[in-house]
Amino acid sequence: MAVKIKTQHGLIDIDNDVIATVVGGAATDSYGVVGMASKNQIRDNVNDILKRENYAKGVVVRQEDNGVAVDVNIIVSYGTKISEVSRTVQSKVKYNLETMLGITANAVNVTVQGVQVLSE
Repeated sequence: MAVKIKTQHGLIDIDNDVIATVVGGAATDSYGVVGMASKNQIRDNVNDILKRENYAKGVVVRQEDNGVAVDVNIIVSYGTKISEVSRTVQSKVKYNLETMLGITANAVNVTVQGVQVLSE
């Protein structure tokens, strides 16, 4: 399913994979986020951090009347304040969706799937 935006020049369809890539890029660019996690680790058989081409497995996009709702699954770094990291991810995802794609994010739900201890 895709988000449809009607403009004076015609119709624009933005696929959910594009939205997931923008959301995943914004989330992983936030301080304290190690990477994306799969939304269904048992079915996907993925315990590792998702790579850029697999961000869609860690993001759920639902269309709503006048915008989208996004669920983001992340792995955070040990020693960071999880509530602050989550709040940063929420605001960055919302900002990137509005500026890059022109889509309003009605809700950005962040699920922390794990904490990773970074070895030196």
